[in-house]
Amino acid sequence: MASASPRRQEYFRLLGLPFTVVSSPVDESFDPRADVHAVVNDLALKKVTAVRDLLASRGETPPWICGADTLVALDGVMYGKPLDKADARRMIGELQGKTHEVVSALALCNNRANCFDCRSVSSEVTFAPLSEAEIEWYLDSTEYRDAAGAYKIQGLAACFVTAIHGSYSSIVGLPLHTFYVMLRENGYQYGA
Repeated sequence: MASASPRRQEYFRLLGLPFTVVSSPVDESFDPRADVHAVVNDLALKKVTAVRDLLASRGETPPWICGADTLVALDGVMYGKPLDKADARRMIGELQGKTHEVVSALALCNNRANCFDCRSVSSEVTFAPLSEAEIEWYLDSTEYRDAAGAYKIQGLAACFVTAIHGSYSSIVGLPLHTFYVMLRENGYQYGA
């Protein structure tokens, strides 16, 4: 798994998939004028490729490598992970009271077949209007750290969500149904 995300690890455990975490040394910066789907697909593929190359340099070739990336988008602006609390305050302030898009991409490397598969899933999340005090209360939890759009829907930020359209697991960071289908279509045999 080319991700150190605890949430993604929980989903791997849920599926009963054996895994080893190998963090990818990939720069996650992006061109803010690019298409959000292109950006997340590119980042997920870069993570998988970097881990594949790193393991190959050690003489290791695991049968599968999975990487993922998630970004939030609102009115053509993409939101990655906040730089600090002030950046998180800006992000939550811009997202509050609006519907935004959450796009998660999965990249899968099947080393046996020497092939890559990459897919992205888009979902919509609507936040209630928030007061400055509510935003500060949320930021004091430090939950915003290392989270696209400065929030984690599976945590305290769920208090702000009035509607979801799409895949909850994708908003968390790993679209389970898409991942399940990708593995099956690429030759992974469940229960074998």
